[in-house]
Amino acid sequence: MTKEVKVLQTNVFARAYKKLHSNQKDAVDKAVALIIQNPNLGEEKKGDLSGVFIYKFDCVNQLYLLAYEFDPSTRVLLLVGTHENFYRALKS
Repeated sequence: MTKEVKVLQTNVFARAYKKLHSNQKDAVDKAVALIIQNPNLGEEKKGDLSGVFIYKFDCVNQLYLLAYEFDPSTRVLLLVGTHENFYRALKS
């Protein structure tokens, strides 16, 4: 029996996701599904972003980053996008 995992998203994530094309959304959806299965896929950040995990994945031949936090029952999607200004947007 698998435990139900609740997926939450911040407004920042939702806005960034909404701007993506449908083929990019498919790639993000796959990345999110992988994180739900195994939240340790991402790399944990240090310093003022500690507790935040970054999962890097290919999105239509471009490297995308997905920032999230998790505990055993929840995944909180913080931000998705390209590397450019990603960490600056994440900190604000």
